[in-house]
Amino acid sequence: MSEYNPSTRINWLNTVFLISTPILALVGVFLHWSYFEAPGWTEAIMFLSFYYACGLSITVGYHRLFSHRSHDASWPLVLFYSVFGAGAFQNSIIEWCSDHRNHHKSTDTDKDPYSASRGFWHSHMGWILVEEETFQNDFANVKDLSANKIIAWQHRNIFLIGAFSGIILPTLLGYLLGGIATAIGCFVWGGLVRLVFVHHGTFLINSAAHIWGTQPYSEENSSKDSFWLAFLTFGEGYHNFHHTFQADYRNGHKWYHVDPSKWWIGMFKLLGLKSNLRKTPKHSIEVAKLDMKFKKTANKLSSKNIDISIFEKKVSTYRESMRSCLFDIHKAKKELKSAMKTQSDSTRERIAEIKQSYNQIKDELKILFKEMNALYLSVA
Repeated sequence: MSEYNPSTRINWLNTVFLISTPILALVGVFLHWSYFEAPGWTEAIMFLSFYYACGLSITVGYHRLFSHRSHDASWPLVLFYSVFGAGAFQNSIIEWCSDHRNHHKSTDTDKDPYSASRGFWHSHMGWILVEEETFQNDFANVKDLSANKIIAWQHRNIFLIGAFSGIILPTLLGYLLGGIATAIGCFVWGGLVRLVFVHHGTFLINSAAHIWGTQPYSEENSSKDSFWLAFLTFGEGYHNFHHTFQADYRNGHKWYHVDPSKWWIGMFKLLGLKSNLRKTPKHSIEVAKLDMKFKKTANKLSSKNIDISIFEKKVSTYRESMRSCLFDIHKAKKELKSAMKTQSDSTRERIAEIKQSYNQIKDELKILFKEMNALYLSVA
C-alpha cells in the first residue's frame, strides 16, 4: 500500500452524485414496481439500448479511440460517443482521457490518478470523491483532443449533454411509447439503473482489473487479464494485454475473446465509418507470452538455486526462430493478397511450410517447459 498522502479535500458534487444514484435507483425501482407495474419489454429494451450506447461510448470512444488513438472514426461516430459518453456521467472526453493517459504513463505510482497500489476502493471510486493537489489537471497531455470541435463542444456543455442523453432522452422516449407510467419506468431503468451499471463496470477496470486475474504478457505493472471482467465490461477485462499493447484496438486479441468493443469497431470499419485499425503483430504478442512464461518458470527454479543458464540460451534461440516464422507468415499473407493466380499456389505452400516450422518450435518449447517443471519438482 502506498504511503503517499497529499493534502486532499472532498469533492462534494462527485460524492453526493455517486452515493445518491444507487440509492435513487433502488428507490425508483421499488416505487415504480409498487405504484405502476412490473417493468416490461419497453423498460428492458430502453435499459439495454442506453447501457450499450453509453457503455460503448466509454470503452470504444473515450478509451480506445480518444485516449489511445487505436483507430480513426468519422465525425458521426465522434458525435455519437460525445453525446452518449456524456450520458455515462464520467466527465468530458478531455477530462477522462487526460486522467487515463496519466494512469498509463505512471501506472501504480503516486502520479497515477487511480493507482491500485492505494487499495481497491481508492482505485474503484475513492479517487473521484476527493480532489488532490497532485492531480490538478491542465490538460497539457490532451491537446490533440482539445483541437477537435465536437470534443471541445462536449467539454463546454458536458452536464447539459449528459442530462439530455442520459436522463431526459430515455424518459421522453418512454413517454412517447407508453405514457406517464412507461416514462417513469424508462427514467428509472434507462436512466438511473443503467447509470449505476455503467459506472461500476468502468470502475471495475480501474480496481478489480489491477487486483485479480492473470498476467500472461507482462509484470511491469499490476494490470491483469480476466474473462469475467471482460464479459462484464464490453471486453475491457483483458487488461494485462491492453497495458502491454496500448495502441491495439482490441483488448481480446483472439477471435474467441469476448470483446464487444472490438466487434463494434470491426462492424463500423465494414461500414466505412472507421479506419486505420491498429493491431499488434502476432510475433510481438507471442514473444511477450513466451518471455513471461519463461520468466515465471525460471523464477521457480532460481528459488531452489537451480542454474537456468542452459534454458535461457535455448529459449533465446526459440524466441528468435518464433519471431522470424511469424513475421515471415505475416509477410507472405500480405504478398498473397496481391499475388497473381499463378503465384498464389507457391505462396500458400511457403506459408504452410513456415507454419509447420512454427508448430515444431511450439512443440519443442512445450518439451522444454516440461523439463523445467520436472526439474523444479525433483528438487526437494
